[in-house]
Amino acid sequence: MPSRQLLAFAGLLVSCLCWAGNALVARAFYSAIPPLSLSFWRWSLALAILLPFVAVPLWRERHKVIRGGWRLVLLAALGISGYNSLLYTAAHSTVAINITLVNTCLPLATYLGAGVLLNEWPPRRAWFGMAVAAIGLITLISRGSLANLLALSFNPGDLIMLVAVLVWALYTLLLRRWSPRFELPPLALLGALVLLGVPIILPFYLVELSQVGGFDPSPANLAAIGYTAVFASLLAYLTWNHGVKVVGAAKAALTSYLMPVFAALLAYLLLGETLEVFHWLGGALIFGGLLLATRPGR
Repeated sequence: MPSRQLLAFAGLLVSCLCWAGNALVARAFYSAIPPLSLSFWRWSLALAILLPFVAVPLWRERHKVIRGGWRLVLLAALGISGYNSLLYTAAHSTVAINITLVNTCLPLATYLGAGVLLNEWPPRRAWFGMAVAAIGLITLISRGSLANLLALSFNPGDLIMLVAVLVWALYTLLLRRWSPRFELPPLALLGALVLLGVPIILPFYLVELSQVGGFDPSPANLAAIGYTAVFASLLAYLTWNHGVKVVGAAKAALTSYLMPVFAALLAYLLLGETLEVFHWLGGALIFGGLLLATRPGR
């Protein structure tokens, strides 16, 4: 595999690791920070950090931003405003592991969407690799037990997260289709999307503020917002957007299978939870499936 693609896949893994942490933060702080507050202040802080670096490039390339027009607005509404607001809303009625598990519907949605919208139907090997990764995912979900799998239940938060996944799949596909039109450097493109996305969140945040109030600006709450702004926003979006551009939407989406693996690792490192045999087996199957699915050939 060319080094450019290897770097792109490494960046995609960084994105998934950051977003696994985002799911844990969303669930841990759901009672302290309302969902639209977290979404609005996350992206507002990310924008404040970005602006010193992108203000001049965006002004210099303003004709490209204007040419992007409604396409950039739609991408911002989907990837910046919509997906994260839905995820944080889902965290109020489902657990972090369910957020990452439902997120693994992304490869199938993106594979089908890539075929329909981009005429990029994956090769047979990719489908087989996705099936192997899915078996690994089922191993994680069931904890290696058929009884646990049969007893699995979902709730309204999981359905909200499913909508969020469809929104993110559409964002990924449209980003792949339209990014050549924009001809913007990665940092400038992210800056444009955040600049457009924050005002879209604002009216919904104000409605929430009038109904449920704000949040206590405690060190813990501010640290949570800081993590989502720096790692789950700036770092993760830059590496994800670059990965989609280099390897394509469908292959990039496959890496979402790793989110439950990363969530388990973070729970082990941060929460003291144990890693059992099914974690290792499920993780190995997921990694093997991803390697098989992303190899060249049919």
